[in-house]
Amino acid sequence: MTQKRINGLDTLRAIAILLVLMSHYCGFVSKHQTFGFAGDIGWAGVDLFFVLSGYLIGNQLMSGIANGEPLSLKNFFARRLLRTLPNYYVVLAAYFIFPAALSGRSTSPLWQFLTFTQNIGLEYGQTFTHSWSLCIEEQFYLILPIVSLLLLRLKSPLWLAWGLLIAAIGGGMLFRGMAFLDGHPAFDAQVYYSSFGRFDELLPGVAIAMLKNFHTGLYDRLMRHGQALLVTGLLATCGVLYCINSDDYNKLLIVNSLGFSLIAISFAILTLAALSPNSYLHRLRLPGAAQLALWSYAVYLVHKPVFMLIGAELAKRHINANAPLTIVLVTAAGIFGGWLLYRLVETPFMQLRARWFPVKARQTQTGQLVQRPV
Repeated sequence: MTQKRINGLDTLRAIAILLVLMSHYCGFVSKHQTFGFAGDIGWAGVDLFFVLSGYLIGNQLMSGIANGEPLSLKNFFARRLLRTLPNYYVVLAAYFIFPAALSGRSTSPLWQFLTFTQNIGLEYGQTFTHSWSLCIEEQFYLILPIVSLLLLRLKSPLWLAWGLLIAAIGGGMLFRGMAFLDGHPAFDAQVYYSSFGRFDELLPGVAIAMLKNFHTGLYDRLMRHGQALLVTGLLATCGVLYCINSDDYNKLLIVNSLGFSLIAISFAILTLAALSPNSYLHRLRLPGAAQLALWSYAVYLVHKPVFMLIGAELAKRHINANAPLTIVLVTAAGIFGGWLLYRLVETPFMQLRARWFPVKARQTQTGQLVQRPV
């Protein structure tokens, strides 16, 4: 709870949740393109979360492996479950306790929500649809450590791990390409919510963790070029988002098959810039970004039902949802709901996690690994 935070990563996480807030404000409150292009690309906030999660979880695993520590699946899964389940189940309970106010046109069976499999066959407009990204992350948290442990037990060479990672990214591209040829573009629910269509977006973050822990020379050289990484990441992100959002481009096979992977790679370059002490993204400390980043998981879960309830009231009372004051107040209500969940549910469980499953500090204040004798 008191670990040193990295300004750049906090900034990216804050941007990710703000993009999601803008997207869902347009969809459930104003029913209008209130934020222009920023609202149009709000969906990419989840893609940014995927890359950041891939790096953070990958680094947790890889740093221990690089230091010769045994990989404990029990500790890993216990820490992840204590981090993700309490908040999620509280919000899930609200959806089932207040179905008249929060339900969509249909609802997946409860067992699917409890097992993080509701993204299978999920359609737009169903209940608690924004939980689809949690499904993919939880499935990723299950697969990555098991694959890592198998590679360790088999004493597999590092190139095999890289080969599997690159092949998996290629598999995601292939799945989306075949779906497009079958009449399902990337933003069709069958592809957009699918684990096979989106899991590869976590892997560029894992690649950063592998560079950091197993290719320290190359990683250090990259860290010396933080400003170049920042400019490259921004240009790549803008270019890919333009192509994906453009009517002229999003009908092409190459955009549908490569688009999500390319935006994840672009965000991974920005993540590298955020980690580099030579980058403005790393140095700049935006007021409130650290707090918003800290609350982001809770805000992600809570904001949509808050927006749905408030949006219905605004429409009933004929209040202009596009007015600046309304936007600020409604957005603040969504963030406040997330803060409450963070304080009342997430914080106590994180304290329990720190007590029951403590983690040894492995990094210096600059974020470099401390090599300890094993």
